[in-house]
Amino acid sequence: RRRRRRRRDNNNSSSMASTMAMSFIQRLSMRTPLASASAQHPARAIARGAGALRFRTSFHGVGCSALQHRPRALAYPVSVPSAGLRAVASAAAEEKGEKKEFQAEVSRLLDLIVNSIYSNKEVFLRELVSNASDALDKMRFKTLTDESLQGAESEKELAIKIKGFPEQQSLVIEDSGIGMTREEMVDSLGTIARSGTSKFMEALKEAGQASDSNLIGQFGVGFYSAFLAADRVTVRSKSPYDDKQHVWESSLADSSYSIYEDTEGERLERGTQITLHLKEDSLEFADPEKLSALVKQYSEFISFPIYLWQSEQVPREELDEEATAKAKKEWEDKKTAGEEGVPEEEPAPTMKTTYDTVWDWRTQNENKPIWLKSPREVEEAEYNDFFKGAFREFLDPLAYSHFSTEGSIEFKSLLFVPGMAPFDQQDMMAKSRSIRLFVKRVFISDEFDENLLPRYLHFIKGIVDSDTLPLNVSREMLQQHSSLKTIKKKLVRKALDMIRKLAEADQAEEEDEEEEDEVEDEVEDEDEDEELEEDEGEDKYAEFWKNYGKSIKLGIIEDSSNRTRLAKLLRFYTSKSEDKLVSLEEYIDRMKDDQKNIYYVAGESVEELKGSPFIEKLIAEDYEVIFFTDPIDEYTMQNLTEFEDKKFQNASKEDMKIGEKDDAAKEQEKKVKEKFKELTKWWKEQLDSSEVESVKVSTRLTTTPCAVVTSKYGWSANMERIMKAQALSDDNRGGYMKSKKTLEINPKHPMIKELRDKVAETPDDETLADTAKVLYEVSLLESGFAPGSPKEFATRVFGMMKTAMGIDADAVIETEPEDEIIEDPEPEEDEEVGDEDGEEGDEEPPAKDEL
Repeated sequence: RRRRRRRRDNNNSSSMASTMAMSFIQRLSMRTPLASASAQHPARAIARGAGALRFRTSFHGVGCSALQHRPRALAYPVSVPSAGLRAVASAAAEEKGEKKEFQAEVSRLLDLIVNSIYSNKEVFLRELVSNASDALDKMRFKTLTDESLQGAESEKELAIKIKGFPEQQSLVIEDSGIGMTREEMVDSLGTIARSGTSKFMEALKEAGQASDSNLIGQFGVGFYSAFLAADRVTVRSKSPYDDKQHVWESSLADSSYSIYEDTEGERLERGTQITLHLKEDSLEFADPEKLSALVKQYSEFISFPIYLWQSEQVPREELDEEATAKAKKEWEDKKTAGEEGVPEEEPAPTMKTTYDTVWDWRTQNENKPIWLKSPREVEEAEYNDFFKGAFREFLDPLAYSHFSTEGSIEFKSLLFVPGMAPFDQQDMMAKSRSIRLFVKRVFISDEFDENLLPRYLHFIKGIVDSDTLPLNVSREMLQQHSSLKTIKKKLVRKALDMIRKLAEADQAEEEDEEEEDEVEDEVEDEDEDEELEEDEGEDKYAEFWKNYGKSIKLGIIEDSSNRTRLAKLLRFYTSKSEDKLVSLEEYIDRMKDDQKNIYYVAGESVEELKGSPFIEKLIAEDYEVIFFTDPIDEYTMQNLTEFEDKKFQNASKEDMKIGEKDDAAKEQEKKVKEKFKELTKWWKEQLDSSEVESVKVSTRLTTTPCAVVTSKYGWSANMERIMKAQALSDDNRGGYMKSKKTLEINPKHPMIKELRDKVAETPDDETLADTAKVLYEVSLLESGFAPGSPKEFATRVFGMMKTAMGIDADAVIETEPEDEIIEDPEPEEDEEVGDEDGEEGDEEPPAKDEL
């Protein structure tokens, strides 16, 4: 009974809570007096509604929540105005609290800007010079649009001046730009992260005027990078709109700044002067040589002249009194002595060259950003001079590409192929600094690894300048990698087009020269020498391939999307062109009608490959064979399997097919195999089965008795040699790639015929077995392999030489006899050793070791 009573009480309480909750929701939806009350007292309404929703009842200690009760069904639709509840809550929050702005600890914020945003201390000069350039750009724009500034103000030079004071441990950067009034100083320098440049561009946009895209600043924190090198900064500024000059001053240790009218300092005609009081660890930035290097690195292409107070050694001619007096005395002495040939006049004064240290303002940014011009406006000589000046090269580039791109990412670029390969080109793991990124002519970075160019194109040098790149606050790196992918794709495409045009230009010149040679039958020797010299100078692609051919081959391995383009750039020597490089397109044009494959063979040198047994039949039947001599070539051919529907065929592999065979040839080949079947079977039994897979009759040999080839998917002899030469090679790891070898025999060779006949007579003869093994091991050497056991190979060769010389195989090697000891004979007692006078006899004593 108690359990039934408790269950009944719980049902009653749940029903009551459900009724009250539904009533509350219905009153809200029907805009009952509760809704009007919520409009007048939103805070009370929210509290009252929340209290109703949290209503609980308890009977006999058992509680239930209205939020946990789920009614079975509603007889009428109910709508809950959630947006109205949010509005009520917002109004309640406004009535309760006061709207506040975020606060910041200025000293802590400044410390973060100085020590956390920038990774390199020297970029402060780039930031301050960029700010000065913006001020000059604003002044130039104002002189064109503001009539009050036209005249004397517009005639003043727009320039930046930098001067270091090592003794005072300070650095001064001055510009003749727009300057700042007192209010502008407070707004621009007294407010962190407020960009005056951005504000200026917004004002131009609102006025409907075209903004100057050369303005650099955008974040408003570049000025504070001065505290990277200085512990105190003083700014003097004079605006053309204000007759007074003001000073702004602050130190890194303070969270405040001072500003006052400048009545005692140096008077500026117009512009801004920033004085940095350098820290103890930043005194190097007062050195003119250091400042010159930084300006040329970061701000070389600023459109306004940058002057640096710098010294120079100027030669000066002056009288050498000591040398003049000495010459005069010698003249007088000769004249007094009456020597002949002494001139009547005194010798001319002797001059000497001395060098004076002259301090003056010297321009640091003489190179102009020619990539901003149209390619039609730039001559080739200008490209060459720019390349040699910007990249510190002494040879003209082999090729260049000047282009611009528009779209989601807009940029201008200028790419060069250097005339000489860098010394560290083979170090593919080293970081490349070949591409320099600029934003509005200000250098940002050159450390991009493979983000702008792939590894195989690191030899290309160039410049990328963009106005729309998403930089981070320090302007030292890009924020979004998607933009880098777009730039990289465009740069790679343009770089490959530039190299292709270089190759096509040389090929066109060669064709023109061939036509001229056909027309001209007789040419004088001198003219021929001149033409040869011109050809050497014009054959730029041959020089390119000599310097960068391995990089193109690496690109075929790594860049699958551009593999076809790169394949067209390949050059190599062939059996028909041993001294002139040939392209794949030229090879295909010269292919025989029945030829379906592109034949190649790899080795250490062209001379070695010319005598390779693998290509004897190919050469005999006038097929052209490509010679690969670089270690990277076999890696390349593993990734380049075909070109223009022609498959590549390694002549050292067992699956090589030469031309088309008719039925008669096939039948003849079948008969030859049957004739040598017993020999191949016997020969296979004499060799190590773990090393040799089979012995077959060859169709590729003409003069060589036998050769060793490998399977289609295993390493060739050349590849096996390369892998063994690796510093970290592991025989266990590379064992699965070492394919079993196949011995191919030449059925037309007399040695093979004689061996077949003797095996048929005496197959158990050990001499024949040794002969077969020696032939196999010699074929290993000729095919590029090394014998498995050099000792056994040498023993068999010596045995065959003994037989040829008629020496018994069981002849005993004689041991050397022991040295005989010869004792001196004892002299007899009555033997006279000397003469009576005591002199020695004429006979000399016998030598002890005559034997």
